[in-house]
Amino acid sequence: MGVISTVLGFSGFGFGFSAGIVIGYFLFIYVQPTDVKDVKVRPLVEYDSKSLEGILPEIPLWVKNPDYDRIDWLNRFLELMWPYLNKAICRTAQDIAKPIIAENTAKYKIDSVEFESLTLGSLPPTFQGMKVYVTEEQELIMEPSLKWAANPNITVAVKAYGLKATIQIVDLQVFASPRITLKPLVPTFPCFAKILVSLMEKPHVDFGLKLLGADVMAIPGLYRFVQETIKKQVASMYLWPKTLEVPIMDPSKASKRPVGILLVKVVRAQNLRKKDLLGKSDPYVKLKMSDDKLPSKKTTVKRSNLNPEWGEDFKFVVTDPENQALEVNVFDWEQVGKHEKMGMNMIPLRELLPEGTKVTTLNLLKTMDPNDVQNEKSRGELTLELTYKPFKEEDIEKEDTQGADVIEKAPDGTPAGGGLLYVVVHEAQDLEGKHHTNPYAKIIFKGEEKKTKVIKKNRDPRWEDEFEFVCEEPPVNDKLHVEVISKAPKAGLIHGKETLGYIDISLADVISNKRINEKYHLIDSKNGQIQIELQWRTS
Repeated sequence: MGVISTVLGFSGFGFGFSAGIVIGYFLFIYVQPTDVKDVKVRPLVEYDSKSLEGILPEIPLWVKNPDYDRIDWLNRFLELMWPYLNKAICRTAQDIAKPIIAENTAKYKIDSVEFESLTLGSLPPTFQGMKVYVTEEQELIMEPSLKWAANPNITVAVKAYGLKATIQIVDLQVFASPRITLKPLVPTFPCFAKILVSLMEKPHVDFGLKLLGADVMAIPGLYRFVQETIKKQVASMYLWPKTLEVPIMDPSKASKRPVGILLVKVVRAQNLRKKDLLGKSDPYVKLKMSDDKLPSKKTTVKRSNLNPEWGEDFKFVVTDPENQALEVNVFDWEQVGKHEKMGMNMIPLRELLPEGTKVTTLNLLKTMDPNDVQNEKSRGELTLELTYKPFKEEDIEKEDTQGADVIEKAPDGTPAGGGLLYVVVHEAQDLEGKHHTNPYAKIIFKGEEKKTKVIKKNRDPRWEDEFEFVCEEPPVNDKLHVEVISKAPKAGLIHGKETLGYIDISLADVISNKRINEKYHLIDSKNGQIQIELQWRTS
């Protein structure tokens, strides 16, 4: 009987289980619910502000304001680098705090102040977006929106009068909108000389402060007092237009800006060696500044003369008086073939006193190698008269602040002496050639002509080429002629070079203001513009 009941039990379970699966399958397939509605997909622009706040509790700034760019890549970078940045920032903060603590402990009769723990937590700052400004100056302006809800563990132990108090900072929140300016931009890594930081509005700083384990910020009135005090202190130091300046490098050395003029008079040469088989040598002198890409300057050729007298004057622009040198080479002119070098030497500029005149006689050498035995042989002497005239300090400081929104005025009165006209051809826009557009700019000043590099097939070329013109007197009544030309392609046998436009710039404003940086509409061009920076430096 027991066996029969067991068999029937298993049979009933198997039948019921199979029947349940079959019935459930048909109900799932063929029975449709009546209370399910299709989802309506609507674009965000159709929602009102309240509905958007319900869908997105915190709308990113780059969504609300089209001027801000999305920078998720930077947030991802911070997320990956934060464990290392956290340690580096805390170590730097401790190094900065040590001398400050040491100075104030004795002042307030405190035994010691030590960090028991210092970490910024595991949550990195988040950038909600970044606004980038485009200016005509050599600078980069960024305005990120920073939000940081941190979980730091900062514990400071203070010992005084035999007692110990422990202060802990927890639950830090910082909301700020800083303006970060990198300027001036220079062609030396990291490509900017200074970092200027300022706050565009008062920051929001919230944190918990525990003293001996108790929450001090819970004291009535203290929270608001601390908040207002922090905002006032930070605003008084860094609220725009006040800035925090972080120097990176010397701008004048980084960009190789002119700092003075070297006046050279080639007086005479004596006892030069004869190079020609028949007759005497025909000497001339070539002069060049080291690290200068400009071609060498030459004296006239003195025919059949081993003791020539020149008395010729030359001017050179100095960019680094500590490391530059004047290179001097004497050659024998040949009507046919290569001119033969008669001797050479150089004068380091650091040996010259500012505003002082030095007359020196150089022994001509075979090479500049001090161990070369060939230099022991006499090759003659060359006498030079040198005067180094550095630019005025206010002019150098003014150029170092290039990129400022306001152009500073020059000292009262027009410079009485000579100076240097410094020209930077930045870029051009909307150029249009009739048959080709391979633009370069040609600058003409008092008959002296200089050219930028050629940029092929570009209507918006960016040259950033710099030129210098040494002037005997301020060019108050002169004009600078700038012409943009399209160079014909190599295969351009039919169509030659084309003029894309020109501009004549009066230099009176440059002399009075020391510096201008403007965009000019090109004459004989439909929409073409060119940006040129002009500087005047007195000697």
